[in-house]
Amino acid sequence: MRIGALASETGFTQETIRYYERIGLIPSPQRSDSNYRDYGPSYVDRLRFIANCRSLDMTLEEVRHLLDLRENPEARCGEANQLLAEHLEHVRQRINELNQLANQLELIQDQCHEEQAARDCGILNELDRMEAATDDSDNHVPGSHGHRPG
Repeated sequence: MRIGALASETGFTQETIRYYERIGLIPSPQRSDSNYRDYGPSYVDRLRFIANCRSLDMTLEEVRHLLDLRENPEARCGEANQLLAEHLEHVRQRINELNQLANQLELIQDQCHEEQAARDCGILNELDRMEAATDDSDNHVPGSHGHRPG
């Protein structure tokens, strides 16, 4: 099948499929006589596996590791278990961070009790008073506003 059919079958965009091919998450397909990529059923299975991993918010490196294990049927599943345990711990840490963020947002929202001029808005004034984060890290949680990268 061509890339458009593969995209329709798996829910990935053609750009994402090409990207996954470029970074080695999926192998380069055979080319047809007219130089089109020709994807077989194994690509559908592999992309569904990747989609399942990504739906669990796994990084591309985590997915790559699991794909390597999947392709080596004699490998021990302990590595997959360890990877999942580490990912679960990361998710729990993010949940704690999100709970702290929710608490902070509630405190800020509590600064506004009535409709008034923006100059008197408790939320805006509190945001002016807060100490800004001093590190350069992006503490924003990926996917928290309804979209996910990659």
